[in-house]
Amino acid sequence: MAGSTYGTVFQITTWGESHGKALGAVIDGCPAGLPLTEKDIQIYLDRRKPGQTSISTPRKESDQVEILSGVFEGKTTGTPLSLMIRNTSQKSSDYSQIASCYRPGHADYPFDAKYGFRDYRGGGRSSGRETAGRVAAGAVALKILSALGISVCAYTESIGPVSINYDYFDETAILTTPTCMPDAEASVKAENYLKECQAAKDSSGGVIACFVSGVPAGIGEPVFEKLDASLAKAMLSIGAVKAFEMGDGILASKRKGSENNDSFFTENGLIQKKTNHSGGTLGGMSDGSDLFFKVHVKPTPSIFQPQDTVNKEGENVTIQIKGRHDPVIVPRAVVVVQAMAALTILDLMMLNMNARMEYLEKFYRED
Repeated sequence: MAGSTYGTVFQITTWGESHGKALGAVIDGCPAGLPLTEKDIQIYLDRRKPGQTSISTPRKESDQVEILSGVFEGKTTGTPLSLMIRNTSQKSSDYSQIASCYRPGHADYPFDAKYGFRDYRGGGRSSGRETAGRVAAGAVALKILSALGISVCAYTESIGPVSINYDYFDETAILTTPTCMPDAEASVKAENYLKECQAAKDSSGGVIACFVSGVPAGIGEPVFEKLDASLAKAMLSIGAVKAFEMGDGILASKRKGSENNDSFFTENGLIQKKTNHSGGTLGGMSDGSDLFFKVHVKPTPSIFQPQDTVNKEGENVTIQIKGRHDPVIVPRAVVVVQAMAALTILDLMMLNMNARMEYLEKFYRED
């Protein structure tokens, strides 16, 4: 299977299946000398793991990370960093009834069409559980970015018809509300809406927003590796994400240039923008203002209502999915968005080191 590796300099490869023995990631390109422990990674995996609230799957996984290589005496060595998370709560029998048919909204049929074979136990590599490896690797990227003065904040902006009120934005609430909303009042409304969905054996979609502060101007390669294009690829590689918007996104298509352009000004010798409709990028490069983007997440496709489909023999059948599934993917995907943003930005920052001759001279010829 091609396509399990992401990044150019800070490069990750995720591995493992939803119902296999374990899954994880290998990081190549992590610089030596970064203080790193399993605890640094675990705090992010704990935000993604299942079974923590009434609006997540009841599947219980501790998601304990093990660092297998690349760290010695508490610091990275510069060699490949291997991270493993063991699966401990698989119930493959929950999926036996769908072994011979294709679930609506899942990757079952394309997998069969591509490989002539699929791992029907929870979706295999197409399962949302694959993202645990991304989060583990992203935790390392986030620690490096933090050392460079860069912060990445992702949160739930909406679930179904319920949206946050930015006047009540409280960043601390992202870690305390079960919805990962930075607005406690909106979170309660969203929880009530999800209870209605669960009672109807249905699910909901939503929107995750993310802003990144501290990224210097000039990050991103202006043609095929644009910062916004790279972020879009990273976000759309997350299984449930169906759309990406940078800055004001689709609203820009309804405006005049005089309304959409961000005017520049200088204050205390710093070039700044009066507005940020562009979301912090121009020409595919960062412009020094906060990066801001949104991703739109589809409803959980595993719902408990009867659904029409076909089996491998091409016969029309009706199935009713069993098992343990989230009524909404969004809250657990927030940290996945944060991780993928960090991986993308860090990799492009490392690529940027070859943008000027003076960067090489400063590093290699500095007395």
